[in-house]
Amino acid sequence: MADPTYYMPPEWAFHKATWLSWPHRLESWPGKFEPVPAVFVEIASWLSSSEEVHINVLDEAMEREVLELLRNSRHEQLRLDRVFLHRIPTNDAWCRDHGPNFVFRESGFRTEKVILDWEYNAWGGKYEPYDDDNAVPERIAFQEQLPLVSTGIVLEGGSIDVNGKGLLLTTEACLLNPNRNPLMSRADIERELGNYLGIQKVLWLGDGIAGDDTDGHVDDMARFVNENTVVIAVEDDPADLNYEPLQENYRLLQSFTDIEGNPLQVVKLPMPSPVFFDGERLPASYANFYIANSVVLVPTYRCSRDASAIELLQNCFPGRRVVGIDCFDLVWGLGAIHCITHEEPALPV
Repeated sequence: MADPTYYMPPEWAFHKATWLSWPHRLESWPGKFEPVPAVFVEIASWLSSSEEVHINVLDEAMEREVLELLRNSRHEQLRLDRVFLHRIPTNDAWCRDHGPNFVFRESGFRTEKVILDWEYNAWGGKYEPYDDDNAVPERIAFQEQLPLVSTGIVLEGGSIDVNGKGLLLTTEACLLNPNRNPLMSRADIERELGNYLGIQKVLWLGDGIAGDDTDGHVDDMARFVNENTVVIAVEDDPADLNYEPLQENYRLLQSFTDIEGNPLQVVKLPMPSPVFFDGERLPASYANFYIANSVVLVPTYRCSRDASAIELLQNCFPGRRVVGIDCFDLVWGLGAIHCITHEEPALPV
């Protein structure tokens, strides 16, 4: 029998569900945790209008608390019948990075959904403990009765973006950082991404944005919006810290081609005005949007550029409703909408 092959669908492929991990770690939003659950309620409500929403909670007490928050919200988009809570403990709320990476595995004429169990070390051991976060994919696989494939490789979901046609976007700053996989070369990493995600070509960008504690996750900078188009956050102010790295990444993207050698379409996405809290520059970016079945949720930052970013992304997703979500408080945790969500694709019929 031939070896199984793996394939990771792009985010815009049809979802069965979106997964979240409910926030509870006060240290992630020091002095400003109080408004964060309401942002999760709004995001979960919009997602429930589009697909199932599965939320990891610590225990029975948190399950009751989250249900009460949802019921009391009276959000017009909330479909509570599509929301499912699971007692799967976490250390933090960043489900994009610790959550299950669902892929399809083909063996012969059979296609099945499996969960890839990448190792998770809290972005190079920056925040401890992270043992529960690292166990999330295994626990979800057991609960959902899905096969689990352990890779032995440290990788976070926010560090990669795929187009479903053999391309993967990432950054040297993150994937080649010795705090992840110090014994692996660039070629080693490319080979494993090919093996587990069905990737034929890796597109390497450089440094990430200011304030990003993940060592340069690509989902704060550049994202596929269809098979041959990438939007990239670009800073136009030469005095801004993000100007040089984002201009350089824009130049790199313009030089990249798909697996057949065709140039990519590259669309500039504005950066919001700098966001600070307690004197700290935060990683605010419109690129941290999330694509659900019928909606695209875009972080906004109480900034004059919010409307133009939403309009640009609406043009990229004509079949979906693009909705701005106020993430001015959420981003104090150093992440926004894409960082807290993880898609579960539906098996093709």
